[in-house]
Amino acid sequence: MWVFEWFGVVSALAGLLLVWGLPLHRLGMTPLVLARATQICLAWMLVQVAGLTVGLASGMSRPGGVLEGFGGSLYIDSLTLVMAALISTLGIVVARFAIRYLDGQPRQAYFFRWFAFTLAAVLSLVLVGDLLSLTLAWIATSTGLHQLLTFHPDRREAVIAARTKFVISRLGDAFLILGLVLTYREFGSWRYDQVFAAVEGVQAAGRSQALVWIAVAYVLGAMTKSAQFPFHSWLPNTMETPTPVSALMHAGVINAGGFLIIRLSPLVAQSTLALDLLALIGAFTALFGALVASTQTSVKRSLAFSTVAQMGFMMLQCGLGAFSAALLHIVAHSAYKAHAFLSSGSVLEAAQSRRVNWRGSERWGHVLVANLAALVIASVMLSIVGYSFGILGTDKPGAIVLSLVMLLALTQLIGSSLTRRSPALVVRALLASCGIVIAYAMSFRVFDLLLAQSVSHSAKSLSPWDALLVGSVMIGFAAMTLLSIRVKSGHSSQWLARLHTHAAAGFYIDVFWRRFIKRLGALPSAL
Repeated sequence: MWVFEWFGVVSALAGLLLVWGLPLHRLGMTPLVLARATQICLAWMLVQVAGLTVGLASGMSRPGGVLEGFGGSLYIDSLTLVMAALISTLGIVVARFAIRYLDGQPRQAYFFRWFAFTLAAVLSLVLVGDLLSLTLAWIATSTGLHQLLTFHPDRREAVIAARTKFVISRLGDAFLILGLVLTYREFGSWRYDQVFAAVEGVQAAGRSQALVWIAVAYVLGAMTKSAQFPFHSWLPNTMETPTPVSALMHAGVINAGGFLIIRLSPLVAQSTLALDLLALIGAFTALFGALVASTQTSVKRSLAFSTVAQMGFMMLQCGLGAFSAALLHIVAHSAYKAHAFLSSGSVLEAAQSRRVNWRGSERWGHVLVANLAALVIASVMLSIVGYSFGILGTDKPGAIVLSLVMLLALTQLIGSSLTRRSPALVVRALLASCGIVIAYAMSFRVFDLLLAQSVSHSAKSLSPWDALLVGSVMIGFAAMTLLSIRVKSGHSSQWLARLHTHAAAGFYIDVFWRRFIKRLGALPSAL
């Protein structure tokens, strides 16, 4: 049975690589055929994931089991299956969108070939059963993404963004390779099952210092891939690439860093230094990204900095040891961000229809009261549902962060309806909010159960340091909400105008990277 499972998964990956490697476009294959072939391979992968899920649920497959064949191994558990299903589904949707979006462009075949390669690399990243294969897939993912980012090689900003990503990716590769070497020196193996089984023994033997640096190396590598401060600059500058590339990048590739941490959670959770680093950088990145996103005039740049902030939240959850909450965050954010980018062409029209005219002190007071009322309503709603489902408490720090994200979203949703003073709109907003809260609470419980075996070593209570970080994030976002309301109502000031100017420029972090890239001179275009 395992031979068939192994062959089914590998055949889907091989199909994607055939779309990339064979000169099908020179044999008369149209870009449409390449796109359809990619979709078929991804659909076949979904079939394999469904079969493996049934086997895992029925007990026919052991959680964390390794499928081996012809010298290669796959690591099959609930984390693998969730990520493989997510990537395959997003790939099918983006490929369908790209068929029409790129219709008539001369480099369609180029796009679909490297699109298939990138998907094969990302799927390999989540499916492989050892750290060496993961590192190779990690590097291959960066290679494929670089080719997609330079889809328009004549556009200067696209080339600069791709070169910045190139440099940051190589830095991430170095951290990952360092972790790879240290892991082999410590455990004598790269296989997940063998390394995870040895982790507790190493710690019990009093040689846990090596685990600290192994975990830190992987954490730093993950930060480069998931655009954490100060490695985030490449992401908002990739707006010259086609929209399908942005959707794939923001909904798929950007999750590689988070997946790495969740996959290696038995290792990472042994290092307090690594967890604290994740929590601190994640919290700062969340605040930084959200502040900059709120000042952007470009829809896509605003979405890009929103991704930076969301990845910060996800890393904060990992730093709190809440890996199941982090995976739920990845899935929810991927679905939202793929839709946001693929529908970005109609965002301006939709925003214009929802525009509210905030002028005068009376409007400022009304909006402030409406948002405060929305905050209270959302807090009560979250508290009732959260405690009813048993997901709020000091033993569930990730749920607290997830609730904070939801609290911000629900406050905006309910506050917007209260501002318009429409009873029907308020009722609809309240019903929608209730549905969202219940759905998230149920999803959290499901993901907590799904990852019980994969991240069984990651339990962590909310420490005073963690509480300080979460409290700081809450205060920071509350301050940003008040500032946003004040700006929109016309009650600005000189210091607020200066803050807006600096935030709109991303606090000039990008200047450093541009100067650094310029000093490096020409970089190869193939990596």
